[in-house]
Amino acid sequence: MKIIRYLDSRQQVQHGSLLPDGTAQRLDGGVADIHKLLAPVEPAAVLCIGLNYRQHAAETGAQVPEFPVLFLKNPAAVQNPGDPIQIPTHLPSRKVDYECELAVVIGQTCKNVARADALRYVRGYTCANDVSARDWQKEWGGGQWCRAKGFDTFCPLGPCLVTPDEIPNPNTLRIRTLVNDEVLQDSNTSDMIFDVARLIEFLSGSTTLRAGTVILTGTPPGVGMARTPPRWLRPGDVVTVEIEKIGRLSNPVVLE
Repeated sequence: MKIIRYLDSRQQVQHGSLLPDGTAQRLDGGVADIHKLLAPVEPAAVLCIGLNYRQHAAETGAQVPEFPVLFLKNPAAVQNPGDPIQIPTHLPSRKVDYECELAVVIGQTCKNVARADALRYVRGYTCANDVSARDWQKEWGGGQWCRAKGFDTFCPLGPCLVTPDEIPNPNTLRIRTLVNDEVLQDSNTSDMIFDVARLIEFLSGSTTLRAGTVILTGTPPGVGMARTPPRWLRPGDVVTVEIEKIGRLSNPVVLE
């Protein structure tokens, strides 16, 4: 099932499902009155993994990590499909970058999960863009990534939440980023260093993952900072994350 979250014409939050013909219905079977599409989940927490694609580690000159590299995003950074990514101006950045990522949503509160059981705790999968201000990440962040990746609108999610019955193996999905229809990232989740089950095992170790926790699983090669010259996001750009079996998440770029 492809689950959507939306505002109806009365501005009430509703949940529905996308049908194969492209239409949608409410989960209770009624007609979906979609006024505005929302991010498919309001996260309890947003846990993010850095340097989790072999080719991305190579393009940045980083060593392959022994353990998953964990950082956090502010849940308030979540942005809806179609709504703008805002380039910060109050704490300004001139180096805002895109990162397509597979997002995993935890469906049951869990702790100390074995790798063999990990996918049983997944509610579904969606597209994510781990938008990053590289100047705050590399120059002004004191070695920490949370400031650079936690600005408002820096975590678009959507367009839907795909249940595990439709994606029994999340480690074989094509994943791409397009900026203004130009393909800048094109890879497969099979290039992950730590697969989805291993990430859940690691993140739940001695740590409670609450239902609704979102895990961003890392980005493939092709990010803007690794290009020559670098390709930073600019007002007027439209960024699209596309993942096989999930769909397309598009957001325009504006100044704050």
